[in-house]
Amino acid sequence: MKRILFFGDSLTAGYGLNKPSQQSFPALIQNRINTAGLKYECINAGLSGDTSASGLNRLSYWLGQTIDVFVLALGANDLIRGLAPTNTQSNLQQIFDQVRFKHPDAKFLLLGMQLPLWVPGQRAAEYRQLYQNLAGQNQIPLLPFLLDGVAGIAHLNMHDGLHPLAEGYQIIAAKVWPVLLPLLE
Repeated sequence: MKRILFFGDSLTAGYGLNKPSQQSFPALIQNRINTAGLKYECINAGLSGDTSASGLNRLSYWLGQTIDVFVLALGANDLIRGLAPTNTQSNLQQIFDQVRFKHPDAKFLLLGMQLPLWVPGQRAAEYRQLYQNLAGQNQIPLLPFLLDGVAGIAHLNMHDGLHPLAEGYQIIAAKVWPVLLPLLE
């Protein structure tokens, strides 16, 4: 059986869900894989609070395991903490480079984050561009905004306004699936 590693933060881990092992988007993707009869196992390597730098620091544990498809979903906490977009992009590139070095046949998918268009300034513009830059430089597919259709919609998010409820994860999984599926066939 092949393995898909979902490497991310609380949005990947399913922070705050009653049953993250069943309700997070990696778990919902596993359900779709099973229904499609594909021979893949989804591994949820999401860690709440992870930044691109802390993700890079914990990557070595996962590099020792089989990775057929690597799905990267980091950067939201970098945005929230106001970290420099250039550092975020560099950290994410290093993650790709290390995975590619250790697993040269692995396929990749990048799940991006976005700042609202009403956020002004150079930093905001750089964050809006960094995921597209990474996808282009690495020639990998990109879902530009992981929370598209969920962010800012109160009934789909927890009271913190940042983390989706189970219903929100259904929407996320539905958006991730068509971008991931071509990598599995």
